[in-house]
Amino acid sequence: MAATLLWGAWRSLLGRSSLAPCRFIATKGPYSFKVKEPPRPKPVDRWTEKRALFGVYDNIGILGDFLAHPKDLIVGPKWLRGWRGNELQRCIRKKKMVGDRMFVEDYHNLKKRIKYLYKRFNRTGKYR
Repeated sequence: MAATLLWGAWRSLLGRSSLAPCRFIATKGPYSFKVKEPPRPKPVDRWTEKRALFGVYDNIGILGDFLAHPKDLIVGPKWLRGWRGNELQRCIRKKKMVGDRMFVEDYHNLKKRIKYLYKRFNRTGKYR
C-alpha cells in the first residue's frame, strides 16, 4: 500500500501519466520507472493556400513605382477593405454601412450577434 502511494507521488512529480506512450527502464533497485517518449513529428502540408501565397504582393512597390498599396488590391466587402478590428467592431461597422440594405433575417441575426459579443466582451477579455 505504501509503495503504491510512493509510486503515485513519484509519477505526479515527474508529470508522468499512464496514457502517454512510455517504455520501461530497468534500474538497480527492484522498481523500474517509465520514461516519456517525445511526440512523433506531424506531417506538414507545405502547399497550403496561406504558405503558397506568402509575399505575393511584395513586388507591387518595385514593379509599380510605389503607386499602389497592397491594401488597395484586396477584394472583398466594402466594410472590410484595409480595415482591422475584432469581430464585434466588424459587425458594428457592417451594421452601420449596409444594415439598411440587408434582408430582415440577416439583419436580425447580425443584431443578435452584436448583442452576444457585446455581453461577452464586457464580461471577459482584456478590455474589462
